[in-house]
Amino acid sequence: MRKILMILIVLLVGVLSLFTFNHYDVQSAGDAVAVNSYTPVLRTPDARFASLHDFMYEPRYVEIRDSDLGNLRVHYLDEGPADGHIILLLHGQATWSYSYRKMIPLLTAAGYRVVVPDLIGFGRSDKPADWNAHTYQKQIDWLTATLEALDIRNSTGFMFDWGGYFGLPVAVEHPEIFSRLILVTTIVPRANSILSAVWVAGWRRYTLKPDIFPISGMVSDMTVKDLDADTRKGLDAPYPNESYKGGPRRLPMLIPATMLNPADALNREVWKKLGNWTKPTLTLVSQQIAERSFKPEELHDQIPGTRNQPHEIYPDTGFFLIEENPETLARKTIEFIER
Repeated sequence: MRKILMILIVLLVGVLSLFTFNHYDVQSAGDAVAVNSYTPVLRTPDARFASLHDFMYEPRYVEIRDSDLGNLRVHYLDEGPADGHIILLLHGQATWSYSYRKMIPLLTAAGYRVVVPDLIGFGRSDKPADWNAHTYQKQIDWLTATLEALDIRNSTGFMFDWGGYFGLPVAVEHPEIFSRLILVTTIVPRANSILSAVWVAGWRRYTLKPDIFPISGMVSDMTVKDLDADTRKGLDAPYPNESYKGGPRRLPMLIPATMLNPADALNREVWKKLGNWTKPTLTLVSQQIAERSFKPEELHDQIPGTRNQPHEIYPDTGFFLIEENPETLARKTIEFIER
């Protein structure tokens, strides 16, 4: 009895500590980034992208409307034949359309039209100066507005990391946008375990602690292969200084660690609706990540469309598969569509 009591006390202290440690789970951590009230939205100068020799794609832009910020300019790539089946590539944390530079040529050579938007706050898209402008629902709304403005229909959705966090809510509400899904190191984050909450808390401290947030350094830390200088330069290009990094710093605050987070209820509803998703759905993930956190079996058990699909787990790779195995992922995407 005494042993059980001690365990309960330890759990109680742990939960209370977690709530204190994670007080910003209500998404009100205060100002982590200095805000210029005269410039509510930042736009990275074009000169920052001029010398990226391995990224020669033509930038395209579409405007969407935000009720608080007004018009926001979204950058996207549109490559390949105009009448080809659309492959929509959605990026994740700290990355942007640049990370798909090696996949695009293989996909377009196979006859597909490839559309790659940058999330608001990332890449060449506009960046709200106030990091509190980024909320889970806002990112979903911004992505929905972008895809509607681009008139994306019946596409293959390739969703990496946050691309799935925001893309899956869009899919269950607007299924006409997607004919099939490829889920790459992604999930629907819910506050469903203490271990997950502890991981989220630690990740948040990692992103908030440094005075200079290491965009390319973070990607490099989460790959098995070292990134070369050109790749680091490309990943860092959208961020001239810290004031442009409100999105990368803010997004980890949006992951539900406890039920206090407003995204928890939203994502539980998305997860429930995925129980009725029957369109073909493929999961791709690295072995080390599959064993620790992003377990593909969780998706397989929930989403009917994953059944009898050629899922893949890749050895000797880290979190950022799209930087380490782009050609392999492109070939797998083509095979999945054509089967």
